Amino acid sequence: MTVWQGVLVSEPASVVAPSAVDTFEDYVALRSASLLRFAYLVTRNTDDAHDAVQEALTGIYPRWKQISSRGDVDAYVRRSIVNAHVSSWRKVRRLFPTAEPEASGRAPSVPDAADALADADQALRLCGELPPMQRAAVVLRYYEDRTFAEIADILGCPEGTARSHVHRALIALRARLEGVER
Repeated sequence: MTVWQGVLVSEPASVVAPSAVDTFEDYVALRSASLLRFAYLVTRNTDDAHDAVQEALTGIYPRWKQISSRGDVDAYVRRSIVNAHVSSWRKVRRLFPTAEPEASGRAPSVPDAADALADADQALRLCGELPPMQRAAVVLRYYEDRTFAEIADILGCPEGTARSHVHRALIALRARLEGVER
């Protein structure tokens, strides 16, 4: 397995059938790495990804039997992760700083100069400028190779809205990419 930005990246992101796991503990053991990768791509921050996964799993634990008997647990948990991120994003937007933050006294970090990481970093930065729902839709479509019907199910919206999120995100990404390259 490969670790990138604190997230496992080489394990395939497959959906676990509800019958494949009997207990909540089994589910967490099987799916936590994949859920963490998904959360990282949505939040763009390792700590926020851990928080979003923990909040989602904490939320389903008391209702595990009910949720697992209904169907696709992964879709439910992914939707919970997106909701947790959107909620935290809204909370941060409401906060207004009153003064400049104090200097920490640490030297600024130096980004890695490798070409492959630079491209990935640019893609993450560009995706990070998207609204949370569009970012989640793009991650589901192009990172997890989900269909629009699956994206709609995970995001809790009609399929047309899922298509619209992806379409608008791609238009915005193309426009930003052209602006960066000039």
